[in-house]
Amino acid sequence: MFGPSKNKRFNTLTQTLFLWTAFFVWMTGCAGTVQAQTPSQAFDIEIQAPSEVQDYLQRHIELQRYRELTDLDASELARLLTAAERNLQDLLGTLGYFSPEIKLVVQDTPQNPKAARHVLITVQPGEPVKIAEFTLDFTGPITQDEATREQRRAIRANWALRRGMAFTQANWDAAKTQALRQLIAQRYPIGTISASQADIDPDTQTARLSVTLDSGPAYRLGPVQISGTQRYDEQLVTRLAQITQGADYSQSQLLEAQQRLLDSGFFDSAFVSLDTTGNPMAAPVLVQLREAKLQKIVLGVGISTDGGPRLSMEHTHHKVPGIGWQAVSKLSLDRETQSFGTELTAPPDASGWRWATSALFQSQTSGSFEVDSQRYRAGRGQTSERTDRNYYLQYDRAKAYGAGLPTVADALSANYAWTQRNFDSLPFPASGYGLGAELGGGVTLGSSREPYLRVLARWLGIWPLADAQAGTRATMRAGRVALRTEGGMVLARTGAELPSTQLFLTGGDNSVRGYAFRSIGTELPNGAIAAGRYLATGSVEWQRPIVINDKLTDWESTVFLDAGAVADKPSALQAQVGVGAGVRWKSPVGPLQIDLAYGVAVQQLRLHMSVGFTF
Repeated sequence: MFGPSKNKRFNTLTQTLFLWTAFFVWMTGCAGTVQAQTPSQAFDIEIQAPSEVQDYLQRHIELQRYRELTDLDASELARLLTAAERNLQDLLGTLGYFSPEIKLVVQDTPQNPKAARHVLITVQPGEPVKIAEFTLDFTGPITQDEATREQRRAIRANWALRRGMAFTQANWDAAKTQALRQLIAQRYPIGTISASQADIDPDTQTARLSVTLDSGPAYRLGPVQISGTQRYDEQLVTRLAQITQGADYSQSQLLEAQQRLLDSGFFDSAFVSLDTTGNPMAAPVLVQLREAKLQKIVLGVGISTDGGPRLSMEHTHHKVPGIGWQAVSKLSLDRETQSFGTELTAPPDASGWRWATSALFQSQTSGSFEVDSQRYRAGRGQTSERTDRNYYLQYDRAKAYGAGLPTVADALSANYAWTQRNFDSLPFPASGYGLGAELGGGVTLGSSREPYLRVLARWLGIWPLADAQAGTRATMRAGRVALRTEGGMVLARTGAELPSTQLFLTGGDNSVRGYAFRSIGTELPNGAIAAGRYLATGSVEWQRPIVINDKLTDWESTVFLDAGAVADKPSALQAQVGVGAGVRWKSPVGPLQIDLAYGVAVQQLRLHMSVGFTF
């Protein structure tokens, strides 16, 4: 009774489901077809060009901005392609190519008319424009002052674009900027570029360049105007800054004054500038300061291959009650050295000299011995950007643990130390030299009092391997050679009992790489290594920037050869050699040095790491 009615209802339901399923599948297919046929962009771009220009064009061509406009018709696209050709010519012109061959072809997709069109751009840049001649002229008071002849000569000599070099807009702009910077760095702070022209001849592929620098008036330094001080008087600021009224304006002098104020520790920030709105013959020097806190504590964590992990704590009091001197105390602990020192420094006098007294207590591994030492010093010092001078009295006491050395030795000495730095820039020097010397004379204070003389000298020279006329980029890519040497001697009677802290050891990160820290010394009869009376070390190093994709990076590679010796007699000096290679990184805190060295005498590889440049 229920069979026919049930089958009818089943068939009707089946047909209905089938129709709805078919309709859903059809709609899904149509939607998929529409989605597949709707392009995500109006066209894509392919640029075929030499590698030296392809990436640049791909990044900067304006046509890239219109790829997402899917409603572009053929006439609008044709208009964009016409504009794109002019844009490509301008882009190539900035790279020094003024006679390019450019073809733009739109390749349609007949198999799918609604798919994105393909724009093929073929570029033959042609020969680059070369500089045929350049003229650099001056106008203004600089042309009438014979004292500026050297400044004008230096600006012309350092002009970056030379005959025969390829012309690019970037290099042209950089050369003008460099020339202007040299002008305003000395005497003429408001100098300008009054005229410049790059005359390009596409037929001969040559460029004729001309620049005229207008010096404006010469400026002299006038009175110092100080702001931002509360705790310290203006006399301290002027003595630290060391700005000479009436001197010719020098940007480097103001920067050095600014750095001295910061290095003093009294100020968290310092900005020194020239007020050019007034009388050029007495332009005020503006010194804007923000004082540091009266006291501060600095905790430090570090690591080096010489000493291993290091912990330090430093306390500074900028104005000790009662005397007004600056006090700095520091505790430092690592694997090789544990030390505590404190130093009191007076404010500078009118000539920049400062009285100072200090004490240092130290326990250190020296050769085969553990040495506990004390050092007390009192004297005066003068520090500047390029020159340091110090003279002082010093008392040394050292106690060595081990057989073969005097248990305790004392000495009193008078010393003079001098350092000269003539590097082009710090802390990343590319050329220049540094020279330092120490001279001391004293007497031992043991069971017998013996006079002695101590001399130590060190030198570092850095030479670029490319001619400066080749330009900064070529000079940096060629690299440079660094030569370093150090020598010292202590003259005293053979049996004089000298503190080991007045003698010499070498080896480690900044001396002879490939050997442990202070492991090269004189060998005693029992085979132990002790500090000696004569020192000689030397090093030659080739430093070369690392270039990636034809671009200079902040990394450098280096290969080196070190040698050093310590002995109690000059005739006994026998060099121990280390060879190796490494890398350098221009880190925010100074040069990071990582070297792998092989010590020939010990036949071992040793990793060396250090941070910073000091001389």
